[in-house]
Amino acid sequence: MIPVAEARARIVAGLPRMPAETVALTTAAGRVLAEDVAARRTQPPFDVSAMDGWACRQADLGRIPAKLKPVGHAAAGGRHEGYVGPGECVRIFTGAPLPVGTDAIVIQEDADLGDDGLLTVREAPKPGQWIRRAGLDFSEGQVLLQAGCRLGPADLALAAAMNVPWLAVRRKPRIAVLATGDELARPGEPIGPNQIVSSNNIGLCALIEMHGGSAVDLGIARDTEADLRAKATAAAGCDLLLTLGGASVGEHDLIHKVLGGGGTGIDFWRIAMRPGKPLMFGRADLGDGQSIALLGLPGNPVSAMVCGHNFLVPALRAMLGLDWEVRFETALAAHDLPENDRREDYLRARLSLNATGQPVADAFGKQDSSMLRLLSDADVLIVRPPLAPALKAGQPVPILRLR
Repeated sequence: MIPVAEARARIVAGLPRMPAETVALTTAAGRVLAEDVAARRTQPPFDVSAMDGWACRQADLGRIPAKLKPVGHAAAGGRHEGYVGPGECVRIFTGAPLPVGTDAIVIQEDADLGDDGLLTVREAPKPGQWIRRAGLDFSEGQVLLQAGCRLGPADLALAAAMNVPWLAVRRKPRIAVLATGDELARPGEPIGPNQIVSSNNIGLCALIEMHGGSAVDLGIARDTEADLRAKATAAAGCDLLLTLGGASVGEHDLIHKVLGGGGTGIDFWRIAMRPGKPLMFGRADLGDGQSIALLGLPGNPVSAMVCGHNFLVPALRAMLGLDWEVRFETALAAHDLPENDRREDYLRARLSLNATGQPVADAFGKQDSSMLRLLSDADVLIVRPPLAPALKAGQPVPILRLR
């Protein structure tokens, strides 16, 4: 058995980084930039008013109150075309360009338009107040979004303001998901007397989609060499084949034999982890000279999902060019924990805050790896390193967030 960290590093090293593809700005939410993005224009492109009011000359506001003659009107999307001379002003609205000759904005609350048609300014602005200078936000040619950025709403709004309609992003990794076992039936299908409902493929496909991949559900392969091989060939054209179950060495565990060339294509197949010991990585032979990276997860529902967070998510991040290292946080143990054996242990737990605001991880009393309900209720996994000594309540423990 190899350590968890070594298994993760070997998986990441054996996977390709996704090439770039160009997508419309409107479809780029959540995607990962493959190239730096530079602004195609300056924003604002000219000096604009930040408030509704009057565009004036600062030199005319040396003595307050000041009387000025309105000579025009400027709204966002338009401008006052003429030159504003001494003693003149222009009615202006937020976002409109400053007229030529003006260098001050008097907000409308600080001035009154009299019956004589003249504007009385009661309070002068400070120099530059209420003006957004050209380039205040950014300038043409400035790199504002960098490769490796996962694009959120604010990033897309910025790209739009930069006048960038298309973005080069990493192609989504295509992950083929194949459950195995005669005991499985898909949700909603007739269930035999000795069968259970297949849940792994649903959960793992969701995990793939949530972390930037594209899941291709290949269904369920029955426990025959012919069906496993036939179902696996549908993974051709994908970037990774994720199998669920069949990764151990029992009579009905066929992944080694059928896809792993009897073990010759397998890098490793056991790790020092609980739950999740029978985890496999290597290359699968799809026939006709085709092969694909293979990650085999345990068939046990909780084991598969815990391994998904520990290995599949880092794999997806690495394929997208993101930082894939797993970084644990720290919480206080809610209860005493016994010493651990040679396997790295992952305990489902709820997370709360104590009276002083410190995070507290409360491990469930039952940790049976078939209990999906507890995984759904869990906020974090408490990580117990190999051979960790017994630990008292209130002591710090590493945690891995699930939410």
